[in-house]
Formats: sequence, C-alpha cells, structure tokens
Amino acid sequence: MMNDTPEYEMKLSDAQWQMLEPLLIGRAGDPGVSAKDNRRFIEALLWVVLNHAPWSKLPPEFGRSSTAYMRFRRWNECDFWRQLAGSKVGDAGLQAMLDTIVSYGDLYTSRLEQRLSRKAKKASYRAMTGTAAVPARAPTVDESTSHWVGLLSS
Repeated sequence: MMNDTPEYEMKLSDAQWQMLEPLLIGRAGDPGVSAKDNRRFIEALLWVVLNHAPWSKLPPEFGRSSTAYMRFRRWNECDFWRQLAGSKVGDAGLQAMLDTIVSYGDLYTSRLEQRLSRKAKKASYRAMTGTAAVPARAPTVDESTSHWVGLLSS
C-alpha cells in the first residue's frame, strides 16, 4: 500500500530556530497558556504550507492536526504571522518561510471571508423570499407513484 502523505524533512535549521524562538508567543513566562512545543508547531505549519496539504494529512509526529490547525487560526486572527515576518529576521531562508506562512494566512483569511459572505447572502435571500433553511425531506410515497411497484412484482 502506498502512503499518500508526503515524506517529512526538517525545514528549520537549529540556527534558524535560535533566531525565531525568542519572537514567538506562548513561551514559559508569557501571559496566558504556554505552548507545549513551539518548534514542533512551526514545523507542522511549514509541512502543511510547503506541501500544499490539508491539515487532516498532517503526519502524527506533529501531534494532533486539529490542535495545530486551531493554533494556526488563533495566531492568524491576531495577525501574528504578519508581525513575525515584519520583524525581519537575519536569515533569508527563514524570512522566505515566514513570508510563505503570511501568504498562506492571507489566503486562509480570504477564503473565510468569502465563505462568510456567501453564507450571509444566502441567509439574506432566504429571509427576502420567505424560505426557511430546512433540511430536505425524503418525498412521501403516495398511490399515484407507487402503483407500478405492484405491476413489477407480479
């Protein structure tokens, strides 16, 4: 059986991590909840972004995909990725990775806004036409459409 998950290789060097680590939120001593492993989270995010893969395909070595995804969302909502990329780290490769994460975050935000806009338009249309958002029900069987069943079974 072939594995459809791309092979993982480390993206951050130790030197890059040393530059990046002090800039991240969620460290011990920061207000709020401390992150369990910032490096593993950043590596997970880079895996998703650079492989153009859905979060659900995240390899298990990164922990739960839903945890990493929610953390990405929270940091994206507070515009942390843009602030981090704007801090201009001294490594061109690391800066390129951060810029890629910012682009991914922008794309995520754009898709979210489009989805919310479509949802609002749909609700507005339904309110205007008086149609309620109800789930479709199975059609009821009546004699006019079921009489042929008796003909086939005889």
